[in-house]
Amino acid sequence: MSELLELVGARIRDLRKSRDLSQEALAENAGFNPSYIGFIERAERNISLKNLEKIAAALDVGVYELFTYVKEREDLSHDDANITKIISLLRTHEPKHILMVLNIITEIFETYNKN
Repeated sequence: MSELLELVGARIRDLRKSRDLSQEALAENAGFNPSYIGFIERAERNISLKNLEKIAAALDVGVYELFTYVKEREDLSHDDANITKIISLLRTHEPKHILMVLNIITEIFETYNKN
């Protein structure tokens, strides 16, 4: 599976959820079958630029915004490989699980800083 497909799929999912849209609603707005949106979000299908344009329009964003995760990754240095791995892991999980991880990490660092 391509890392680029994973990043774009995660970005589409995040934008869709931030707009409180179901996969079905996004698919309808973009003119696709709902299962196609699921395949894209899980990086199980390659996506054409034409279809990216339709999804971006349905999300009311520019196509370039579907690639912002890629840009964020470029901002990390080569030494930040573990941060990149953590970000990739988090993007594949639900917001409630991400919040749980954030709370755990925060508690670990607070405990560490006390010592």
